[in-house]
Amino acid sequence: MLDTIKPGDLENAKSMSIIVTKGTLDWAYPPFILATTAAAMDVKVSMFFTFYGLTLLKKDLDLKISTLGNPAMQMPMMGMHMTMPNIVSAIPGVDRMATTMMKNLIKKKGVASIAELREAAIDLDVQMIGCQMTMDLFEIGKDEMIDGIEIGGAATWVGIATKSDINLYI
Repeated sequence: MLDTIKPGDLENAKSMSIIVTKGTLDWAYPPFILATTAAAMDVKVSMFFTFYGLTLLKKDLDLKISTLGNPAMQMPMMGMHMTMPNIVSAIPGVDRMATTMMKNLIKKKGVASIAELREAAIDLDVQMIGCQMTMDLFEIGKDEMIDGIEIGGAATWVGIATKSDINLYI
């Protein structure tokens, strides 16, 4: 059994960079949970948001679940865990229903929302960088983004990653 890791146990891990590439509700949790946990353990964390992950830095968060291409997705229903076959995603309204179910489950279980995790990341001084190329590509203005982020490109991330002890692609 693994013991709980304490901040002093991470003497060799001083910095972490995360590339965030996905912007659905379920894919938003891993980078923010890992970033806030590491930052709370005195690890310097940088997050680089590119392509669809960039939406996680928008002021207006309207995150959804996509059942397509996610055969492992299971939702607790009627005392069982029901899987969502890929074919189900072809039915209109299924993604919205899955999103509503997931948001209700998150609230019921007391899990922090993405907005709350994002605010915690800000409070913990996590460096958040929006990809300039993605902003240009999708015509997203800095005024659409939350305050306190930086804007940079691939070279910005490479500069950070080459000095980081841990690099994650999510």
